[in-house]
Formats: sequence, structure tokens, C-alpha cells
Amino acid sequence: MKELSKVKVGKNVKVVKVVGEGAIKRRIMDMGITKGTNIFIRKTAPLGDPMEIFVRGYELTIRKADAKIILVEECE
Repeated sequence: MKELSKVKVGKNVKVVKVVGEGAIKRRIMDMGITKGTNIFIRKTAPLGDPMEIFVRGYELTIRKADAKIILVEECE
């Protein structure tokens, strides 16, 4: 398992767990990032923050600070 923020562009991953508490965790889950969801890392900004991901049929831009609380495993 590793943090979503550390996954390289072009990789497919599967969400294992969303850690954290309160409003931040709820906001992440409301965006559709829940356990078992597949995510494709599309691109990152020139300085690395934010990152654009493809999740549940739509594109989502997420800050690296928020991506750190999402634990994932790589898919083949």
C-alpha cells in the first residue's frame, strides 16, 4: 500500500482505505473515492500539485495534501 500522492502518472490503482477524520475524509468520500474504487492518474501540474485523476467516469483534480490520506495498491 502507498499514498495516492506518490503514484506516478499513467498508473491504475485501487483504493484500499481512506484514512483521516472528519470533514476532509467525508469530502474525499463524497467525491466518489471509496474503498475498492479504481483510479487512473492522468497528469500532474508542472510543480506536482495538484494532480488530475480519472475516477468513476469523471476527471477530478485533487491536492497532494488530500491525496496523502488515500491509501492505494497498484493494479495490473
